[in-house]
Amino acid sequence: MTDLLLGLDTFGDVPVDDGGTPLSHAGAIRQVLDEAVLADELGVDVIALGEHHRPEYSISTPETVLAGIATRTSRIKLASGVTVLSSDDPVRVFQRFATVDALSNGRAEVILGRGSFTESFPLFGYDLSDYDTLFEEKLELFVQLLDEGPVTWEGTTRAALHGADVFPKTESGRLPAWVGVGGSPQSVVRTARHGLPLMLAIIGGDPARFAPYVDLYRRAADQLGTTALPVGMHSPGFIADTDEEAKELHYPAYKIQMDRIGALRGWPPMRRASYEAEVAEGSLYVGSPTTVARKIAAAAKTLDVGRFDLIYTAGPQRADARTRAVELFGSKVAPMVRDMMAS
Repeated sequence: MTDLLLGLDTFGDVPVDDGGTPLSHAGAIRQVLDEAVLADELGVDVIALGEHHRPEYSISTPETVLAGIATRTSRIKLASGVTVLSSDDPVRVFQRFATVDALSNGRAEVILGRGSFTESFPLFGYDLSDYDTLFEEKLELFVQLLDEGPVTWEGTTRAALHGADVFPKTESGRLPAWVGVGGSPQSVVRTARHGLPLMLAIIGGDPARFAPYVDLYRRAADQLGTTALPVGMHSPGFIADTDEEAKELHYPAYKIQMDRIGALRGWPPMRRASYEAEVAEGSLYVGSPTTVARKIAAAAKTLDVGRFDLIYTAGPQRADARTRAVELFGSKVAPMVRDMMAS
């Protein structure tokens, strides 16, 4: 495979300045904008922004930030990563991304997910007991909206639609839409049933363990009579000039982030030894440009994916180090990965 798309992914983590002081949420959003502009200039294929409703993240409406990026860039694809469809309205999601598509001359993409964090559900008045139903019904409606014709739909999670036409339309007539999946076989099959491309969130362990999900997606599409589109993956990592520098810049903030999540989910605090093992053999792409490029190319070949997005932010990192990581990804890592895939 020689046409691997390479992207950068962030939740708008709030970084710190040179003195260790956290930026404001507004400053963190502007930092992401600057990083996206740099990525565009360096030829990165995609920038994907995730949705969170927590104090350590600045982006709660990815499409709003993507609209700002659209006006400052010319070629990079503008994606969410992910949009929590379960706690949003499919019609409004479609309208907002169709608007970004117009502002960017057709570069918008939406990646739809159920949400690994649950803050958005009580925030917008949804019951977590409806977690599965909300996503199932809303995805079904969203898939109909993608046809950009009058929609008739009825479910239990929002008002029914009867011949409703939704505006604006996209110039291409089809908004690119993916489904983000964390490892549920049912979610993989559902994605294939709707004929949408699959984005795998691989955030721990050997990437090769996800090969059965790629195979399941393709087999399900074949049996259901839909088209198996290119599979994507996104995983965390960080790039600096040397392996040791990358780990020393990444580990402290990554540990803060993972321990914060772990306290909510019952995980033990992260140990340096487990971090080093994940960097060496798992799904952390941390190191020099050469190290990270080799690991990305190996994972992409193992899973036969068509897109790899690096989650390049993790907790309260230094803003200047993040900018440097984006620069190295675009100028060194991406060209090396493309050469490795071609050979």
